[in-house]
Amino acid sequence: MLELGVCYYPEQWPKEMWADDARKMAALGLTWVRIAEFTWSLVEPSEGEFDWDWLDQAVDTLGKAGLQVVMCTPTAAPPKWLVDKHPEILPVDEHGNVRKFGARRHYCFSSDIYHEHAVRITKAFANRYGKNEFVHAWQVDNEYGDHNTIYSYSDVAQTAFQKWLSARYEAIDCLNEAWGTRFWGMTYQSFSQIELPNNLVEEPSPTHLLDFYRFSSDQVVSFNKMQVDLLRKLSPGRPITHNFMGHNTDFDHYAVGKDIDFASWDSYPMGALVYAGLDDEEKAERLRTGIPDQPAFNNDLYRQVGQGKAWIMEQQPGPVNWAKHNQSPQDGMTRLWTWLAYAHGVDVVCYFRWRQSKFAQEQFHAGLLLPNNEPDQGFLEVEQVVRESALLPETGQRQQSEVALVLDYPSRWAAHALPQGEDYSSSRVAMDWYVAFSQRGIDVDIVGPHSDLEHYKLVVVPDMIIDNSAFVDKLEESSAKVYLGARTGSKTKDMHIPTKLPPGNFTRLIDVKVERVESLPPYNKDRVELDGILGDLGNWREHIVSDETVLATFQSEFRQGSPALVGNDKCWYGATHFTPSLLQEVVGKLTSWADVFASPNVATNVRVTRRENLKFAFNFSHKPEQLDLPTETQFLVGGMELAPYDVAIWQI
Repeated sequence: MLELGVCYYPEQWPKEMWADDARKMAALGLTWVRIAEFTWSLVEPSEGEFDWDWLDQAVDTLGKAGLQVVMCTPTAAPPKWLVDKHPEILPVDEHGNVRKFGARRHYCFSSDIYHEHAVRITKAFANRYGKNEFVHAWQVDNEYGDHNTIYSYSDVAQTAFQKWLSARYEAIDCLNEAWGTRFWGMTYQSFSQIELPNNLVEEPSPTHLLDFYRFSSDQVVSFNKMQVDLLRKLSPGRPITHNFMGHNTDFDHYAVGKDIDFASWDSYPMGALVYAGLDDEEKAERLRTGIPDQPAFNNDLYRQVGQGKAWIMEQQPGPVNWAKHNQSPQDGMTRLWTWLAYAHGVDVVCYFRWRQSKFAQEQFHAGLLLPNNEPDQGFLEVEQVVRESALLPETGQRQQSEVALVLDYPSRWAAHALPQGEDYSSSRVAMDWYVAFSQRGIDVDIVGPHSDLEHYKLVVVPDMIIDNSAFVDKLEESSAKVYLGARTGSKTKDMHIPTKLPPGNFTRLIDVKVERVESLPPYNKDRVELDGILGDLGNWREHIVSDETVLATFQSEFRQGSPALVGNDKCWYGATHFTPSLLQEVVGKLTSWADVFASPNVATNVRVTRRENLKFAFNFSHKPEQLDLPTETQFLVGGMELAPYDVAIWQI
């Protein structure tokens, strides 16, 4: 069953309020409460001197009210005394500026000194609360990557990068070959000569960049694992998580996910809309709902990262404070996002935060309560979710979908290292595919190259840039049909063009050779014809040679009629990234070819999905929408007509 929780900051409120807060949380129907992620300086105000009394009291108060505590390690906010003693722990941005104390996430993952202190404070927390009867789970650190903090260009990061490269390549000649340093006379004689890839006259070697991204990701994985290992030893039997940030791909989330017990992520659809690569008209339409498929995509992604187990650790209940603009969600959206998460396999939704702060950086960030302790809109919607949850039967984990969409982190880094077009976005390519399936009522699993592909009918590889022979083996062994998008297999692990041209090892699936690529400006007039339908082209076009069946062609003054989509019985290859309207047509053909079931007659602004024995419908529109279901359908929540921003749930 769906469980609910909240993020709470007892240190920001008088102790006299804590018991009443805990009582109200339990009365509301919350069962989880996350605390303490920014409390290092309060617990250890000076080195080696600890004040646990206030946190002991907070845990005791919350636990005795019937709440399960998620305790956090506080390493996201090192205290001032530590920074003053060891300023070398601070991160450095790509321009060479030291990022100072006064906010959060002010540490460099490569600092050995910081690692020592992170170990020490994690041990202290684990020794204090590892076997506490009220502490039922742990969160390690907070939001890796927030405020662009994965990449640090400090001296300690440079030294660590040199050691990492030495371990990877062993001989400097091997690095020179991989990086192509002969190109501009950039050869190195030793690993100690290598610098970080910032503040260069022109762009660095793309392999230099990709290796820096790989190194930076490995530093995060190592830092996270260090804390996880301590918690497993000192707090046995309590699951461990990290709260990821949706659409941050600066490190490999799958690699971090291997070391934790469940994945959680922080869901802020309003901010995601503001920073999305949509035009103003689309953003205006979604102003108070956000992008319908953005939270769903991330729910599915972190279910994969968590190996089937996912939470939302921070769910937006109102306006935030940190985006360029901070609009309020429409009334009803907090409820809708909660049920959307559950439908997509999330087991626990925690709201950020219990009460809106009166001070500091996030005082405009809404909570479930107003600063004066009165219920805000989010509180009322949580009450409704609790009432509705009691109406639902026991439901298991979300089932495997028929369609898998591949997200490969190294390929995301490769696109950043060598975009070939300033508006190229792998995130946008993947989301376009996800939306195209979702609009047809087709559930999609997000998978990585490591994932088991058994039982999928269709595997979509939107732009897996880094060639991967082992993954191609999996595709060959799978009974699934395969779609390969443009740029797939276009670079070796060293960011070289494959010897026999792209798509590299993927040619084992389909006879295609990519001879030329173009990145196109928004004003290009090239089009694609698919089954008599003309559609606009996106920002990428490839010129391919293939003996496979031509399924779509380019229509333009340049190489008129050349193939845009080719295929055989096992695999199709698209030589462009189709615009959304044409992608809908491609998805229609793909699902028919792969025998994938699509829900009939789903309205554009409605999303339909399933979790085991329950089906859900969500209306993201300001207008009522009618569901096309048998008249005998027995609804548990809602009905055949979906009101604006409404939810319907029925048993199957």
